Amino acid sequence: MKTIYQGKTKNVLEEDGRCYLKFKDDMTGTDGVFDTGGNQVAGSVEGAGKECLKVTKYFFEKINEAGINTHYISADVDNNLMEVKRAKVFGKGLEVITRFKAVGSFYRRYGLYVEEGQELPEYTEFTLKDDGRDDPLITREGLAVLGILKTEEYDKIVEMNKKIANVVKDILAESGLDLYDIKFEYGKLEGSDEIVLIDEVSGGNMRAYKDGEYVKPLDVSKYLNI
Repeated sequence: MKTIYQGKTKNVLEEDGRCYLKFKDDMTGTDGVFDTGGNQVAGSVEGAGKECLKVTKYFFEKINEAGINTHYISADVDNNLMEVKRAKVFGKGLEVITRFKAVGSFYRRYGLYVEEGQELPEYTEFTLKDDGRDDPLITREGLAVLGILKTEEYDKIVEMNKKIANVVKDILAESGLDLYDIKFEYGKLEGSDEIVLIDEVSGGNMRAYKDGEYVKPLDVSKYLNI
């Protein structure tokens, strides 16, 4: 397989016209501390790639069953590979976060106005994927002015993000977990204007809690029994 892009936690590969994501054991964080919101590789944990793919496979299949469009085709967990439809990201990449409780960067930014862990009404925000600028927040108008997203695309993605977040939230709740926030990525399928969910859906892009205690990203599958 030929590597066509190297990311922090995944590489993009191609072979015989097919496209794959290769999940790595690297995890994001800061100063060696793992953090789902981190913009740097904090270290490597043996088996992390397989664990993330296992959970991603599970959730993508559930999301597809819910009738939501994704780039997922299939997964080979033993080899850390996920086959996907080719998709083009918006700009140089966006992250879309839906928040159910005030934690993480939201609380750090707005702690003057909210209590940590305060309920939020499916609050959704966009950030640019830009490690050098710590993934800055951007508004609906800003995305339109910069030519990254049309306003109708923004509205569509917000709608999709809330729907997908609630699919994941409900599944976690069945296993006794509370979803505080989750981030997703989107793109357009190659040769199409169809917007789809891309990348991954794992413990590495969510904050889940059990009885008020944070569940480490690699422990999420234990509660899902997968």
